[in-house]
Amino acid sequence: MQTKLKPYFISVIIALGVGLLSAFLTAGSMNIYQDIITPPLSPSAAVFPIVWTILYILMGISAAIIYTNDFVSVPKRKSALYTYTASLVVNFFWSIIFFNMRSYFFAFIWLLLLLFLIIRTIMKYYKINPIAAYLQLPYLAWVTFAGYLNFAIWYLNRG
Repeated sequence: MQTKLKPYFISVIIALGVGLLSAFLTAGSMNIYQDIITPPLSPSAAVFPIVWTILYILMGISAAIIYTNDFVSVPKRKSALYTYTASLVVNFFWSIIFFNMRSYFFAFIWLLLLLFLIIRTIMKYYKINPIAAYLQLPYLAWVTFAGYLNFAIWYLNRG
């Protein structure tokens, strides 16, 4: 039992670690959220760390489901996990682009790349294990919502 859970713990720790490192690197810039014009439906700044913690846990669990699936070829699993890893990397840099660089339009374009990678991950995961794909749906929904917020923030605060 312990050996079966190890990949799950490692995968969740990796995902949470990416989020924590990104939060650490942008901590000094988070105050911009209260200094900019935000669109309707903007949640309180306190909501973001809660939502992202849940999402990173789900992402880690779904990646572990893929990693531990012995019924699918290693190349197919690796391909899915590479796509997921690419989405983690893009996710990591989005915060830096948005908060530290305050480049809202570029952050929105970057977010579109993230959405593409999340959709690709879901598609690849679905072919291996539908549950792993379904666990990515809240991530897709939140990043889509973040796209709305990001675009609106750029629009409302331009020039």
